[in-house]
Amino acid sequence: MTSPAPKTLTIFGGAGATGSAAVETALARGHRVRTVDHHVGSDTGETERLTRHAADVLTDDLTVFVEGSDAVLSCLGVGNDAATLLSPPPLYTEGTARICDAMQAAGLTRLVVMSATFVGTSDRGPIWFKIPALTALSNVFEQMKQMEEMLHRRTDLDWTAVRPGWLMEGAATNDYTVQANVIPEDMIRTRYADVGAFMAHLAETSDWIRQTPALARHEAPSASGPGEVVRAMLG
Repeated sequence: MTSPAPKTLTIFGGAGATGSAAVETALARGHRVRTVDHHVGSDTGETERLTRHAADVLTDDLTVFVEGSDAVLSCLGVGNDAATLLSPPPLYTEGTARICDAMQAAGLTRLVVMSATFVGTSDRGPIWFKIPALTALSNVFEQMKQMEEMLHRRTDLDWTAVRPGWLMEGAATNDYTVQANVIPEDMIRTRYADVGAFMAHLAETSDWIRQTPALARHEAPSASGPGEVVRAMLG
């Protein structure tokens, strides 16, 4: 695959599982990357093409972090402990809106955010997944739905809301399936690494503008069994 001309990307949530994959892909493709996270550790791994910044997307001025970027990625996510899932911080709603405002102030248009296929449908996965997982994450998915509704009102932005399935660890594969709105009925899992790589690709292109591509892949049956649901729920 031919690499495009180097771009400058700002990645919110760049230290997370999806964000780290997006950073790795972007750097491998020759881009310059700024990450913005709530906290930045002492071992940042910064290079000439990678800088890391600390900011609170709900309170800080974000314009300084997006100025001069060619595209902005939001890989923001919330923790999976019970208290957080019951009352998640408004990262997807207020956080994304503040990122959009910063982009507008800086004259930027290309935005790629992470949503979920379950915004489009709850009819995916085995029953032992749907009952506990979708119930536990219902408030998060409601925030994502509100985020997407807000994006549809932002006529100044060329946004894409990526909708993965049930997220899992694992190396990037590049053999996932992408289709509009919801993942295929016979799939349920999506690797963080594949989502990050796909988001970095979207930042290079005008693919899927103002759309909600969904991605997933066939994984081993054990990855979607009852035991894996319990393990995921217990963290």
